[in-house]
Amino acid sequence: MTKLPQTLGALKRSPHGVPERALRSVKDEMRQNLLARLCTDGPLFRGVIGYEDTVMPQIVNAILSRHNFILLGLRGQAKSRILRALTTLLDDAMPIVAGSEVNDNPFAPISKFARQLVTEAGDDAPIAWVGPESRYVEKLATPDVTIADLIGDLDPIKAARGGHLLSDELTIHYGMLPRANRGIFALNELPDLAGKVQVGLFNVMQEGDVQIKGYPVRLALDVQLCFTANPEDYTARGKIITPLKDRIGSEVVTHYPEAVELGMAITAQEAWTDRRHRPVRVPDFVSELIERVAFAAREDRRVDKRSGVSQRMPITVLENVVSNAERRAVTSGEGEIVPRVSDVYAALPAITGKLELEYEGELVGGPTIARELIRAAADETFEARAGGANVDDIVIWFDEGGALQVADDARPEAALRGFEVVPGLIDLVRHTGLAPAGDAAQSVAACELVLEALVARRRISRSDAGRYTRAVPEQRRRPNQDMFGGGPG
Repeated sequence: MTKLPQTLGALKRSPHGVPERALRSVKDEMRQNLLARLCTDGPLFRGVIGYEDTVMPQIVNAILSRHNFILLGLRGQAKSRILRALTTLLDDAMPIVAGSEVNDNPFAPISKFARQLVTEAGDDAPIAWVGPESRYVEKLATPDVTIADLIGDLDPIKAARGGHLLSDELTIHYGMLPRANRGIFALNELPDLAGKVQVGLFNVMQEGDVQIKGYPVRLALDVQLCFTANPEDYTARGKIITPLKDRIGSEVVTHYPEAVELGMAITAQEAWTDRRHRPVRVPDFVSELIERVAFAAREDRRVDKRSGVSQRMPITVLENVVSNAERRAVTSGEGEIVPRVSDVYAALPAITGKLELEYEGELVGGPTIARELIRAAADETFEARAGGANVDDIVIWFDEGGALQVADDARPEAALRGFEVVPGLIDLVRHTGLAPAGDAAQSVAACELVLEALVARRRISRSDAGRYTRAVPEQRRRPNQDMFGGGPG
């Protein structure tokens, strides 16, 4: 590996010293690196799935246009991940004046410290190098963020120690924005930022400079500004003031996965399912059911659409499901962790905590809605994989008084013997390909999927304890009948 130049003179003689590179802005740097990446077949940002044909082209256009941009979308739509991935468009190493707090360009320093050092030392001025990660600054906007936090303030202690006047640039304590000079500054949840602080961003975006404490001190910053915002925030907590919004070059709208398969890929990538002491095998229809819970929740009128249902929900549900199956495997001595549909019910805490309910939903209650979502997801999963399968023999057995309850902690072989008493159930899961013969663990999960689908269709009933019985017709009662137990009249 070639040693990087350590003095200004050596830097001038290196490839980093050619004018088109030495004075290149960060937006031009990202633009050139992006153009080079577009010539390859690889993904633009690794780990970001489902945006290839929607969000990514808009981000590409914004960067190629050298725009400051904002990602607008509900929670759990990978906005922060995209911003952090922008560092992959920066050079591997960037030269700065050694000791600079604002990443001064050795060929065009902006701080008084760097200007003096270059003037006094000339070609012997020391050079330091920073990597991409050090050029990314991220801040969560909150109402208590001040101009001093973002831009900077005068430091009386620094003035006293150095014997400087307060108006001297050397007394400045730089804020986060100047420290992001020649890099990326990301501000999350922009509407939460106080209006007067948003005003402080005007000069940076339009004129490219900042002023501190009213003194005639200007820093011509070179920054790629990126923002995120949740549409709910525009009315719930704050707003982006119009002049600032007008200065943001591109507004890119994110979204949740548009297909179940994409959601499953995201969940599989993000969920922690590697339990090293035992192998984990998640049946694909269990993964699909978990993903469909999120899709069903986003369509349920009792769930607040403005808040959305984060992609974090199926991720945490899958982790809980695997953990419940892990607990069963440990206690029963199984050598493999294979989740079942009943494990999804054990993951209710990972569902209810992610749902913001409307008034109607609050009346019903989060746990009840979560159970309904699980059953609806099971029905859709069964329909997608075995739609049209004949389930009449199963329903008839329950209608004639049959009842079944398999303990959640039963070993696969014991649980499968319980499901074998239901006529046609095992044959159905074999015939539809839900589980191969000889695979007891997946067969149990498949049997539960079939029964949960029948519960969703109200052809059989399921108690909260997991007991399957014949369907009980819903009784129409007057509002006070449940309370007093009386009949009509």
